[in-house]
Amino acid sequence: MTQRIWNFSAGPAVLPESVLEEAGRNLLSLGNSGIGILEHSHRGKAFLAVYEETEALVREVGGVPADYKVLFLQGGASTQFFQIPMNFLTSDRTADYLVTGSWSEKAEEEARRFGITNVACSSQDKNYSYIPSQFSFSEKPAYVHYTSNNTIFGTQWPGLPPVPAGLDLICDASSDIFSRPIDVSKHAMIYAGAQKNLGPSGVTLVLMRNELIERGAKNLPTMLQYRTHAKNDSMYNTPPTFAIYLVGLVLKWIKQGGGLSAIGERNQRKAGKLYAFLDQSKLFKPTAAKESRSLMNVTFVTGDADVDAKFCSAATKAGFDGLKGHRSVGGMRASIYNAFPEAGVDALVDFLKKFEADNTKA
Repeated sequence: MTQRIWNFSAGPAVLPESVLEEAGRNLLSLGNSGIGILEHSHRGKAFLAVYEETEALVREVGGVPADYKVLFLQGGASTQFFQIPMNFLTSDRTADYLVTGSWSEKAEEEARRFGITNVACSSQDKNYSYIPSQFSFSEKPAYVHYTSNNTIFGTQWPGLPPVPAGLDLICDASSDIFSRPIDVSKHAMIYAGAQKNLGPSGVTLVLMRNELIERGAKNLPTMLQYRTHAKNDSMYNTPPTFAIYLVGLVLKWIKQGGGLSAIGERNQRKAGKLYAFLDQSKLFKPTAAKESRSLMNVTFVTGDADVDAKFCSAATKAGFDGLKGHRSVGGMRASIYNAFPEAGVDALVDFLKKFEADNTKA
């Protein structure tokens, strides 16, 4: 087998090797069924067992209350950007958006098609390099939407936004879902594309309070109503069966590793090592405000685009992939999601030290 390299991709991202190995064993035959996991009918007993186990693991690992529905949808988080306001926002109502990066910006733009939006806070003034501390909420918004981690800009909400009591809080957790403990009960809805922390691309996990589902608009196309998927256990049409199966394997891996508390401590430790080096470096500097730094996406620059390009080229040759930063920020970005090994962070820090020594004057 070709030797695996350190994959810092922002998504689709690295998966646990044990998960990939188990999935590989089941490609030709899921257990003793004689049919591979990719070939099983979503209505058959074999896949239904996989589905039920995966849903149960979502509830157990994530601490999902009984009055919430677990949905496995398609279309990515970007579909949720319009499906949420399509279901819960009307032309005479306002929805509040906390805009802290490109994806929350896109979500707010989509919502304007269906009703009024209020940007309750924004960090656009400093290129989304921080999480705001000043807010201007509407009196009675239809809901409040935020993005918990900003993949492109390397920032992350350290905790829940200070939303007034009684409001429906909706979270796009696509790039930090189940990377640390989360209180699902404080949200009316949480959604996340799986391709960073939960599995492969192709499935979007949605956790939604039953009461919110029933409040959704009823005059929409069938597939765009959340109640359709809730009543049919995400199988109104053929679901992304292989992606759901892999999410189940990843959840088993998280559970076996100690659950969200343990994975959160591990992610703190991994990111801490990288930030500790960057904070004392003479060449590299993190771009996100210290109190707003992401544990998932560490963004940093040298301040010289040519040196940044030289570093990325040298890193690729040394076996590090996916370190080039997004064009909105430039520089470098190390995405160190749940499954990224701590040894890979150590290797990157060693490489950063060597590059710095070779490219700075005494």
